Amino acid sequence: MAQRLDGRQAAAAIKDDLARRVERLRERGVTPGLGTLLVGDDAGSVKYVAGKHRDCSEVGIASIAEKLPANAGYEAIADAVRRLNDNPACTGFIVQLPLPDDVDENKVIDLIDPAKDADGMHPYNLGELVLHPRGELTTPLPCTPRGVVELLAMNGIELDGKHVVVLGRGITIGRTIGLLIGRREINATVTLCHTGTRNVHELMRQADVIVAAMGSAHFVKPDDVKPGAVLVDVGVSRVVDPVTGRSRILGDIDPAAHEVCGAYTPNPGGVGPMTRAMLLRNVVEIAERSL
Repeated sequence: MAQRLDGRQAAAAIKDDLARRVERLRERGVTPGLGTLLVGDDAGSVKYVAGKHRDCSEVGIASIAEKLPANAGYEAIADAVRRLNDNPACTGFIVQLPLPDDVDENKVIDLIDPAKDADGMHPYNLGELVLHPRGELTTPLPCTPRGVVELLAMNGIELDGKHVVVLGRGITIGRTIGLLIGRREINATVTLCHTGTRNVHELMRQADVIVAAMGSAHFVKPDDVKPGAVLVDVGVSRVVDPVTGRSRILGDIDPAAHEVCGAYTPNPGGVGPMTRAMLLRNVVEIAERSL
């Protein structure tokens, strides 16, 4: 029977550790603070940001919230980013995406102080990841790839020498996880697949690990999986049930593939909780480095 990699359970253990580290920081006069910038009232974004602040309260991290209306322009958003950059109570912060259609998201992200980049997605921090394929990194790491690595490690799954096939080239994980797991300390071999990859099914059948992040519901079928492979499902597709009219979230991996694999992440309940836990870890590590 395949091993189920429970992200909620792993994230709870990480939060327990972070709570102890936050307490030690408080004893030294430092209270970590997570800032969020939310523009508009998108239901998914509102719920996600609220979840981040609940996570903060669980481990003792202070919350700093910036909220702007949906019609906020670039200058108003830029001013909010500058306030968070300048706020000494804010150890690290995130700009919740998406932003309004007429606002250049990359231009806004560029304004974040790299030392306060809680998502680990600022161009400077990604550049540091590119430039240092070995040794200790002292810059924030991208949360979702780091969450995947931590979840596998906590379940005794090593990536050293493994062939990892990544489906999808989005910035959140597709283009960034290879930078992390290709480092000497992890030592995986990465193949990045996308819409231009003609032999994607053949490559999947060769993989020791498949990281699916395409947003294509149940794309990975049992016939695509090498027996005993590890399946990491990061995909999100909202599908409407034609009978009930209700929508539900589906991952990129067909649950039938769990009968073939050696281990898998549930979706939801796998990588998502780990991403949020890594956001908290980045904030705590930024505070620790300040000492």
